[in-house]
Amino acid sequence: MAKIIIPSPLRKFTDNVSTIKTDATNVQGAIRELAEKYSGLSQHILDAENNIRSFIRIYVGEEDINALEKENTIVQHDTIISIVPAIAGG
Repeated sequence: MAKIIIPSPLRKFTDNVSTIKTDATNVQGAIRELAEKYSGLSQHILDAENNIRSFIRIYVGEEDINALEKENTIVQHDTIISIVPAIAGG
């Protein structure tokens, strides 16, 4: 099963769970599965059309999915998916 790493700022929406496993075949399915499992997280990672928000970066291994096949990037059983939310600062 692929593994999704939940970043610290979003763990308050996942009951402090730091990783989950998924059977999804692509990134979009994995993120939607995560959002369904933790409904409070959904609004932070998905927009009104259930697409990954533009300010959220998703990595498969060390590659940004935007350099791969975006949401359609294939997920293997040993894939590690990382979510990197934008952090605002001043």
